[in-house]
Amino acid sequence: MGGLDGVATLLHLARGGEIGESGKSPHTVVVDAPHRQLRRYGTVEQLMSSRESAQRPVLLVPPLAVSTDCYDLTPGLSLVEFLLSTGRVPYVLDFGEMTREDRHLGFADFFADIVPGAIAATLADFDAGPSAGEGVDLLSWSLGGTISFLTVAADPGLPVRSITAVGTPLDYDRVPPYPLAKALMRPIGTKPVSLALRVLGGVPAFFVRTAYRGTAWQRELKKPGYIIRNADDTEALTRMKAIDRFQETMPGYPGKASEQMWENFIMRGELARGVLRFDDVTVDLSKVAVPVQLFGSHRDAIVSWAAAHHGVDLFTGSPRVEFTTVETSHLGLIAGSAAVEQTWPRIDEFLAGLD
Repeated sequence: MGGLDGVATLLHLARGGEIGESGKSPHTVVVDAPHRQLRRYGTVEQLMSSRESAQRPVLLVPPLAVSTDCYDLTPGLSLVEFLLSTGRVPYVLDFGEMTREDRHLGFADFFADIVPGAIAATLADFDAGPSAGEGVDLLSWSLGGTISFLTVAADPGLPVRSITAVGTPLDYDRVPPYPLAKALMRPIGTKPVSLALRVLGGVPAFFVRTAYRGTAWQRELKKPGYIIRNADDTEALTRMKAIDRFQETMPGYPGKASEQMWENFIMRGELARGVLRFDDVTVDLSKVAVPVQLFGSHRDAIVSWAAAHHGVDLFTGSPRVEFTTVETSHLGLIAGSAAVEQTWPRIDEFLAGLD
């Protein structure tokens, strides 16, 4: 790209040109199955070193409808890369693409089957040293945190040492525009939206990607000027393109899970109250009995600070709940410059305290 001025760079990117490398951190596939692929990052030497230390493996649980690229966005903005630099071995659970054929998947499939299976597979792959059996640290962004909390609450006996949830909505009454949607739909109930989601088989990827871009409309408007100002800054443009690729690879929401989000989380407010009913399964979040770390931002256009902070009062069974405010965007909380400077070091401090 060297030598291109701002206009030429803008035209290059407008035609679909790439800048920098889009490669991902080296990894080993531990489990390769639909909606539950498990990857271990780092070298064999790093694995052996971590086994010999007091550190535990970190299992990164993604949100629904989001690519696992959020944890390995690009060099310099990779949580995976950071965890490896601290001597920890990160594992990433990948739910993969969601299509109409996956419309039967509900939250219980994730918290009672897929995530517990990933926890077991992580520990089976990692444990071979003196710290065997001490559990795994769950680390999640956005709705991945909700899935992590449901997993541990549904089975408090799972070998989980702690839960870190970054930008996780825990009270949808504090997330615009859901209160307005509730008020408008209350006279007719939940059925019209639920039936529409059932017909669609969930929320298709196209709608998810369009909605996410809509929350970042200011970024889209400012992008041409940003490109021109940074025409000679390959690192800045590489990071910009990494975010673009992340937005373009978002999968959709499976049908049953999207219905449950609408009915359980938004209309009935069960998540905020801490007791949720999924068909014949009841989950009580007061049974989360491990240390919890939460992050939120007043600048997050997707999850309000108040919705994330609600967890401080919600997890009454936890021995300690810590909350940190990092003022940045939703993605910035986990994979932006503010994450590098504030979120990641705080996560490391939290985990080191548990070690």
